[in-house]
Amino acid sequence: MKKTILILTTLFQVCLLQAQTAFFSQVKIEYEKTVAVPALFREMEPSWFERIKDRLPQESKSYFEFIADNDKSVFKPGKEMPYDPRSPYQPMADKNVVYTDYSTSTSISQKPVFEETFLVTDSLVHIKWKITNDTRVIAGFECRKAIGILYDTIAVFAFYSDQIMIPGGPEGIQGLPGMILGMGIPRLHTTWFATKVEVNNVPVSLIVPAKKGKKTNRTDMLNTVRTAMKDWSSYGQKMLLAFMI
Repeated sequence: MKKTILILTTLFQVCLLQAQTAFFSQVKIEYEKTVAVPALFREMEPSWFERIKDRLPQESKSYFEFIADNDKSVFKPGKEMPYDPRSPYQPMADKNVVYTDYSTSTSISQKPVFEETFLVTDSLVHIKWKITNDTRVIAGFECRKAIGILYDTIAVFAFYSDQIMIPGGPEGIQGLPGMILGMGIPRLHTTWFATKVEVNNVPVSLIVPAKKGKKTNRTDMLNTVRTAMKDWSSYGQKMLLAFMI
């Protein structure tokens, strides 16, 4: 009898805990993007790196805003950070605006590339995810780690929370059973982590796609950029990778 009471009490506590767990379908997130500049430069231009390494910042930070309502979201530049024009490092792909419709698995991305701005409409990038048992708390939410591969060659790690019921994340990274609050792409020596998450009074009216830019699809845009940077060696390859996500 005592054993039965103990089991029932435990089940009740589990059910109560689950009932107290809040789930959200609207959210506004601030992401901090961090680039390990020396490590990136060392791979992009080894000989040049040796000449300028003392002038490089240890890291570069920029901020982005993600707003979502059920099955739609927009990711865009957030608050501006001071930039030293004398620095040899210039941020890559830091002005992208990505609108995603998860119900139709499509996106509209505004991507400024040098003097050209592309407006890319296409299906969502397919990412092969493997969910692990590792967890981490980010911005007050418990997140589970996943390892992904996109374009069959680019590795990405991500931490997502199933409390936020939106399968999105920074840039065009998506496809997990919850919101990505932290992620990294080792080949770019870059991470994105949520610094602030708001679930009340979310400005959903701001979830609209960008309108300006040369209309194209992902394949044609990447081919154009690849051709323009064909003689740029590893530097061009890193820049192309930054525009691919």
